[in-house]
Amino acid sequence: MTVRKVGVIGIGTMGQGIAEMLAFKGLDVQVMDITSEKLEAGLQHIELSLDKQIEKWALTQAEKKLTLNRINRADGIESFADCDFVIETITEDLEAKKAMFEQLDNVCGADVIIASNTSTLSLTELASVTKHPGRVIGMHFIYPVYKIDLVEIVRGLQTSDATFEETKHFIEEVMNKKGVMVFESPGFVTTRLICLFINEALHVLEEGVASAEDIDSAMRIGYSFQHGPFEMADRFGLDAVLAALDRMFREYGELKYRPSIVLKKMVRAGHLGVKTGIGFFQYDKDGDRI
Repeated sequence: MTVRKVGVIGIGTMGQGIAEMLAFKGLDVQVMDITSEKLEAGLQHIELSLDKQIEKWALTQAEKKLTLNRINRADGIESFADCDFVIETITEDLEAKKAMFEQLDNVCGADVIIASNTSTLSLTELASVTKHPGRVIGMHFIYPVYKIDLVEIVRGLQTSDATFEETKHFIEEVMNKKGVMVFESPGFVTTRLICLFINEALHVLEEGVASAEDIDSAMRIGYSFQHGPFEMADRFGLDAVLAALDRMFREYGELKYRPSIVLKKMVRAGHLGVKTGIGFFQYDKDGDRI
């Protein structure tokens, strides 16, 4: 399979990173969101991300222009009919994703792979609303997409071997990232383990063992983490961490997945991390710690 044009549906934080990365790799990218306002905001964030890379001498103005020129706005779901590969990255809502997969299944050719960037939802259930469940697969990217060279390739119950092999080739040969195969399970590998890490850090904070700053310093310096658990949570979005823990708690029924009350309070207060400028720490408009 030769991939030249990729559809990305949902230009939130992850969609922005995926679209930017694919366009920088030389692919034509078709993007869409639920409203034109959200789409324009997403495209503006992509441009800001490229500008930040220029400031750090990681990108040239010419590369920025070429990257932006490869990203095209979709007029509607029918615009994805000529895509060679489609990646869905809308909100983590099962019914919304199922509705989207049903539409894509009717629009895309039978040989086009439809992937979801979900971190906790069932690929088997998403595939159940399609006529071609064998072509449905999970591609779980890690934030920030352009920096992290890993993608979890998630097989649902009916995902075909051909779909898996073609997806793995696309990830490793075109994106130049490492593809790790996992079988469907809530949280897969990365989300399951990192959310438990963050949740345990929250319990340590609740117990008054150490401050958020000192817990982060201990893990960052002591174990060479790029970010400590609280800054990780801020960058993922505290609402996203809470949603992931809630889903795993419901699916597995084990107390270790029960979200910390501190996390619930932060989300209720609207302190979601980088996206709101305040979480466990404060951030400027570029997402840098203040």
